[in-house]
Amino acid sequence: MNSFMGEYAHWMDSPALSESEWKELDDISGDEAEIKSRFFAPLEFGTAGLRGIMGMGLNRMNRHVIRHATQAFASVICAEGEDAMKRGVIICYDCRLNSELFARTAASVMAANGIYVRIFDEMRPTPELSFAIRKYGAIAGINVTASHNPKEYNGYKVYWADGAQLPPHHAQAIADAMAKIDIFTGIKRMLFTEAVSQGLVETIGKETDEDFLQNVLSQSIDREAVARVADSFKIVYTPFHGTGYKLVPEALRRLGIKNIFPVPQQMIIDGSFPTVKSPNPEEPAGFYLAIDLAKRENSDLIIGTDPDADRVGVMVRGEDGEFITITGNQMGVLLLDYIITARKRAGTLPENAAAIKTIVTTEMAREVAQQNGVHIEDTFTGFKFMAEKIAEYEKAGSFSYVLAYEESYGYMIGDYVRDKDAVTASMLIAEMAAFHFENGKTLLKALDSLYEKYGYFAEKTLNIVMPGIDGLENMSKLMTRLRENPPAEISGVKVLRERDYSSGKIIVPGLGFVGKTHISGSNVLYFELDDDTSFIVRPSGTEPKIKVYILVSGNSKSDCEEKINKYSLYAQDLK
Repeated sequence: MNSFMGEYAHWMDSPALSESEWKELDDISGDEAEIKSRFFAPLEFGTAGLRGIMGMGLNRMNRHVIRHATQAFASVICAEGEDAMKRGVIICYDCRLNSELFARTAASVMAANGIYVRIFDEMRPTPELSFAIRKYGAIAGINVTASHNPKEYNGYKVYWADGAQLPPHHAQAIADAMAKIDIFTGIKRMLFTEAVSQGLVETIGKETDEDFLQNVLSQSIDREAVARVADSFKIVYTPFHGTGYKLVPEALRRLGIKNIFPVPQQMIIDGSFPTVKSPNPEEPAGFYLAIDLAKRENSDLIIGTDPDADRVGVMVRGEDGEFITITGNQMGVLLLDYIITARKRAGTLPENAAAIKTIVTTEMAREVAQQNGVHIEDTFTGFKFMAEKIAEYEKAGSFSYVLAYEESYGYMIGDYVRDKDAVTASMLIAEMAAFHFENGKTLLKALDSLYEKYGYFAEKTLNIVMPGIDGLENMSKLMTRLRENPPAEISGVKVLRERDYSSGKIIVPGLGFVGKTHISGSNVLYFELDDDTSFIVRPSGTEPKIKVYILVSGNSKSDCEEKINKYSLYAQDLK
């Protein structure tokens, strides 16, 4: 019998399945392809936890998979000792279908293992979980969310005591424990209501919101600029049916924004995301309702947060009256320049100020930092790596970070979170936009001023989608091919150096190994080209696709656009 058929039979024979769960699996009994897709392998537990399509099966998100992961996580926490168990975990969840059920399921397993649990009374933004872990001194945290994935998905993110997502060695410990625990018979369980009545589970809510909001507002630099334009400055806001619906408008109001226009249809909490194909603020298509409202209300600025409110997207009215997306790379540069210059004006920029970005994020940020005397460093993609860098700074007493960001619409500001934070970012973006508004500029015009000051840069990310059972294998084959036969030139432009961030090797075509990268251990290939272009290839950590990043600089906007178009054609042929 195929291993996946054996696993299918194991599930069908388990008394742990409810009648409806058993029926869902029984309905596919004659469909071997469907059985294989659900049981060919477990969802991979990585440093981002679990993420997958909801449904019954080993390779799906369901309460049995949640229990399995939580039991393994509980064993890691228990191994830390009694104090860790008392410090306990904090559990948060988003608006998705089954999120509350999965969160309570996780709470029940933790409680059954003798680990104290604090669970939010309703859905909350991801950054508030990071904040709460630090506030309450918890040993760990769990967030039931699939971020900006389509409605069919859910996920299980895990955090450690610093408020950052799990470091690799702890993630590996959980994955190892899962391999040893039977998904049905190896789980300690108790009823959620029983755990609450025994004092093993405590509910938290408004008091945590209030502390979080006070910290968010502490990042404001120039509220007077907001006050001066408050009567005429307008913002349209959408939470895409998700967790930003309450705290983002509240943060904007407390900042002093008077004219906030939430998109009514998308303020309705709904995990099926009825108004959008995908609740992703990186995709302009989802903003159509916000654009209509902005045009009616004559607002130049639209802010949108994803369902778990850790990413923020912005659209701005162009000179022709149509709305244009400000990319994550561009917004990071705008924020970095604003934070540095506003803090200089206020006299609050630390002497040892630093900025942190990822290796796939625009090099324009380096130019902004260096021209302003601010230290800047690169990390791998993911805020856990940025959190590690901040912890390094704290331990050494070396630098005070003022902004950490990555190109995929994630920004971290302040010392109270260790993950991307759309609540704080939305507040600071609003303040920055109000400052430029007072000076007669939209954020687009402000960006043009930065290009004139720091030089012209452009970036593009392309996704090579590789779905299905063969997807992971095809992704691996592509990376192997590029390693074994690296291009000597790309689109007719010479490759000067290749950085393999997996091995840490720096290779020059024709010469071979010439040095080591400052960081290593991530599956990323970085090609430096003769025209100052960076061409970067890496598999996504959360979706079945290879991501290609093209980072260019040039003498003008059109020069940059030509380069982007040229290298995009090459990237599309990689598959």
